[in-house]
Amino acid sequence: MAAGYDVVILGGGPGGYVGAIRAGQLGLSVALIEKEGVGGTCLHHGCIPSKAIIRNAEVLSLIKRCEEFGIQVDNLRFDFGKAIERSQQVVQKLYSGVRSLMKKNSVQVISGVGRISAKNRIAVTGREGPQEIQGERIVIATGSRVKSLPGLAPDGKRILTSDEALLMKELPGSMVIIGAGAVGVEFAYVYAAYGVRVTLLEAMSQILPAEDADIASALTRAFKKQGIEVLTGYRLERVEHYGAELMLKIRAEGESRELRAEGVLVAVGRAPNSDGIGLESLGVETEEEHIIVDERLKTNVSGIWALGDVTTRPALAHGAAAQGAWLMESFAGIERPPIDLLAVPNATYCQPQVASVGKTEERARKEGHDIKIGKFPFSANGKAIALGETEGFVKIISEARSGEILGAHIIGPEATELIGEFVLAKSLESTPLEIHKSIHPHPTLSEALMEAGGAVDGEAIHI
Repeated sequence: MAAGYDVVILGGGPGGYVGAIRAGQLGLSVALIEKEGVGGTCLHHGCIPSKAIIRNAEVLSLIKRCEEFGIQVDNLRFDFGKAIERSQQVVQKLYSGVRSLMKKNSVQVISGVGRISAKNRIAVTGREGPQEIQGERIVIATGSRVKSLPGLAPDGKRILTSDEALLMKELPGSMVIIGAGAVGVEFAYVYAAYGVRVTLLEAMSQILPAEDADIASALTRAFKKQGIEVLTGYRLERVEHYGAELMLKIRAEGESRELRAEGVLVAVGRAPNSDGIGLESLGVETEEEHIIVDERLKTNVSGIWALGDVTTRPALAHGAAAQGAWLMESFAGIERPPIDLLAVPNATYCQPQVASVGKTEERARKEGHDIKIGKFPFSANGKAIALGETEGFVKIISEARSGEILGAHIIGPEATELIGEFVLAKSLESTPLEIHKSIHPHPTLSEALMEAGGAVDGEAIHI
């Protein structure tokens, strides 16, 4: 048996590896068990490679608009395979950096598949043979995996999940994307930018179902301008193969349709990696395969904590990373408030970008809040006009009496960067008026946030 550790973390994704680094910084002895590569799905099969590919699509889209800026380009050519290769180079560069951080912070990385074998013990099967790791505290951070649909088993060619899509170097002429959450809309944008005929299919009444309805409507309009067909309220009934094409039969209330495409991308969410890790042996409670934890990330079993996608928390890399760091600080005796789930931002990297934090207007009203709303369009923002990126707006939802920011929503240029100001504002309990009265540099996109803050009380200047 290996020497015991203060903390043993099962899973090396953003929650696990960030937690391990923080544990090392705090002087805790820590072992990190990971079956693939440290960084997890986010680094190797998700956030990072997809954002690199999206950047290629953004450059291509801008070049196609170059005449607006007085620039002419002849014989434009592009190679999607090169975009995939570049994304893998980005992954490897970051992976090298993460491995260096493991060494710098004295994290013992153990390669293999881990299973909780007894209280405070994890059995690991790997290239170095079986071993048992002992830890005073065990943290489960095993993440999640892509879901598939019956009759749509991925084959890496015509039927894909995001895992296969991030490696596919040749694009089909047409693609149906099933699921219009963040992954679905990001791939829809990329494929359309590269000339693929895209149909985006969503069973719910709007794309990006977790976002504010105004944001979803604006993105739908933007996608239609990009040539993306958006179908909401439809469910897949069956799939048939017709030579080089797939035929999908879909149904909404009182209506059925047939769609034909050369490829199908299944983007219907993720399933927690809670099976096969020994939860049943100790009686760790789960709900629909998600591990149940309290606000301090404790399971029902003493000595075992869980965080990130494998729990009932939002499946977001940055949320998991924050939980990982917070949990190690609590182990070290640093008392800080638990992670506020309503302060964890959403970010979607299609164009226009979408980002939000807190409650949607619909949720705020359903919960009985007396609300005020402020909106400011990027079409009235000087920097956005100069950039030629005027699509979208900023929307703030606040409590009428107290001024508390209940939710903030952005669609438009650099929305995923701008949302950080609202996250900080919520953390500091700032009001829209305080944002409005804070001097923002001119000309910047951030002025749209300032103006939206003023719009809550009718004080916006430029509309």
